[in-house]
Amino acid sequence: MDQMIYLKDVVTLELHEERCVGCGMCLTVCPHAVLGMDNRYASIKNRDACMECGACARNCPTEAVRVRSGVGCAAAVINAALGRDKASCCCVVESKETPGDPTACSGGSKESTCC
Repeated sequence: MDQMIYLKDVVTLELHEERCVGCGMCLTVCPHAVLGMDNRYASIKNRDACMECGACARNCPTEAVRVRSGVGCAAAVINAALGRDKASCCCVVESKETPGDPTACSGGSKESTCC
């Protein structure tokens, strides 16, 4: 079965190979098999299948994996299911109440822009 691709070439996923110790935790927690192992170290196999949930980054003991969770299609799916009006894949630019608030696409008075 083919992997689902959310949007092409927009994922914020980064892998810093020099930090990877080859523990494989990122592979274990990734729900879409985005990462794989090459020569005992992690590598990105299918970047466009990443839904930016952030599980890989949160579970990497050496911070070799980085991703801006809450800004991609996973956030859009969750927001749509919750009936929020900002259902598209977007990122917060500014909050009028609290500038710099990292909450993505939560509706209300947040100003957002598509990635």
